[in-house]
Amino acid sequence: MKSVPDAAHTQHGARGAGAPSSKMTASEKRRPPAAASDANRPVATATGNDFPEGAAEFLLQAGVTDLVRSALLKVLEARPEEPVDFLAAYFEKLTPRSPQAEEEASGPAETGQPHLQFRLDRAWWALSLAHHSHRTAFNNNVSMAYDSLSAAGRRKKAGVNGKVYSDLLRLMCRERAVPDDLVQPLLRKITCRDHEAVPFDVFRYGVLSCLVLLEFLAKAGALYNALDGGSAAADKRACMAVLGTLEEALRDTGVSAPIRYLEAGSKLGPYSLASTMDRALSERKPSVAMKKDEFLKRASAVFIAKVKPID
Repeated sequence: MKSVPDAAHTQHGARGAGAPSSKMTASEKRRPPAAASDANRPVATATGNDFPEGAAEFLLQAGVTDLVRSALLKVLEARPEEPVDFLAAYFEKLTPRSPQAEEEASGPAETGQPHLQFRLDRAWWALSLAHHSHRTAFNNNVSMAYDSLSAAGRRKKAGVNGKVYSDLLRLMCRERAVPDDLVQPLLRKITCRDHEAVPFDVFRYGVLSCLVLLEFLAKAGALYNALDGGSAAADKRACMAVLGTLEEALRDTGVSAPIRYLEAGSKLGPYSLASTMDRALSERKPSVAMKKDEFLKRASAVFIAKVKPID
């Protein structure tokens, strides 16, 4: 027979084992939950499509990682005003489509072949991703455009023929709203016969020449707008002086390329052009107006004279 103290001690011990005190309860609440043991931790398993267990491995295997990285590099190269819209158009162009979908997306085909028109539009889009002064990015974009236009099949060898190449150059000029009479002299120098195969180096040379001419004409147009002062007719003396400076800046002086670029930049600087125009306007000659189309035609002739024709 247990004594009362023993019974009380036993009862207290039961309370200690079965019901924790208020201090222990508060302590347990403050203690962080115990981590699950490795034995009880859930393990990711492969799905029925044999995807890898890790998310990073799945994205890498599916090609998503490289695709997104390439897209972000294109954004950094182009630095568009609307990066989200740029990415949307980029992924849309990369998505393969059926011929029917291409025909609907391209709309009325100027070439008479909807599938070809879609490829031309895609090639022009690729060339527009980066400025041609960014050499590495531009070369990659030219390769993308060349591959977009490359025809391959049972009866055709991979590559670009002269007709597709010429169609692309004309499309580039139309997209920049440049009159045909300004670019035809250049196209006669850099286009090939319709049935000829166009090597990549020739393709790059022609595309680059066309892009530089288009930018040159845009700069010449802005220069004329500064000369006419909004009157739509500039003084011919000033125009001829500026055109002479452009021709002198493009003249091959026989020096190395970096020095030639510095000399051309110095001749075409604001101070040099302003001095040239002041001297021309100070001459006592009758003032005759020159229209913008005549100015641009003379400017394009100055540039095209420096372009070497394709053999």
